[in-house]
Amino acid sequence: MTVLVTGAAGFIGYHICERLLDRGDTVIGVDNVNDYYSVRLKEARLERLSKRENFSLHRVDIADYEALKAVFAAGGPTRVVHLAAQAGVRYSLEHPFAYIQANIVGHMSILELCRHQERFEHLVYASSSSVYGGNTKLPFSVDDRTDTPVSLYAATKRADELMSHSYSHLYRIPQTGLRFFTVYGPWGRPDMAMYIFCRAIADGKPIPVFNNGDMKRDFTFVDDIVSGVVASLDNPVAVKDGAVPHRVYNIGNHRSEPLMRMIELIEEAMGRKAEIDFQPMQPGDVQASFADIDAIRNDLGFEPTTPIDVGIPKFVAWFKEYEKI
Repeated sequence: MTVLVTGAAGFIGYHICERLLDRGDTVIGVDNVNDYYSVRLKEARLERLSKRENFSLHRVDIADYEALKAVFAAGGPTRVVHLAAQAGVRYSLEHPFAYIQANIVGHMSILELCRHQERFEHLVYASSSSVYGGNTKLPFSVDDRTDTPVSLYAATKRADELMSHSYSHLYRIPQTGLRFFTVYGPWGRPDMAMYIFCRAIADGKPIPVFNNGDMKRDFTFVDDIVSGVVASLDNPVAVKDGAVPHRVYNIGNHRSEPLMRMIELIEEAMGRKAEIDFQPMQPGDVQASFADIDAIRNDLGFEPTTPIDVGIPKFVAWFKEYEKI
């Protein structure tokens, strides 16, 4: 099977490519390798992928429709995993147009190209738990309201879901949207809390802890995320008369863990105590996240297997090796 993966140089995209290649798929990677975070890390991921058979990379911006169209025409993918996006809640406060360009215009490019791709079978795309916005009911269910976003990032991700639904309705394109919950693990992003905390502890600097530490997150290990993405990819939504072939799933660990517990596990794995700088809640942030995964569990048999007690030491071990600590 030939699968096009956007965001191939990214954290989740890299791991998806590895899993697909491991099972013998041909993978067409797309990434513009921008400098939102360390290009060195992105290039290190790509260096590993470049050594694999059946992997090719196109350094293309997904918002560049004509360039992306050429990639589709040359590769002929019948399935797409669309992960490329402008990430980060806080970054959206100062760089709003980056989110419109990547997350709205870029998603539109993907939809149009999938619509016109011959014998196209399935588009799996990344949404986010951020779409639940101001919801206070836990756990978050896919049936909950998502019309109260508290960041532009969340608003663009919800817009992507609505755009996808309309394209599935109009053109019968099978699509699955996945609302990721706080993904972490080896080769993770340096703008995420876990990496920031490890770097600060290693450098003997204080770590910023927002809302005075009263935060909870559904931390999800990347291997579990990849299993859910691949299961979704392998099971396209059925195209039936009268039904829109579009579905949305939560994909998380189904555990809401205190932020301070996460910090304790990092301290243990790093072998050092953290100096904590308690700060107030940041604009666009939410106090807690918790995934109700009944839908993806019932439909696809998804079952996360990695608690943070196991996953965080694995991340820290990779961090130490990568950063040569």
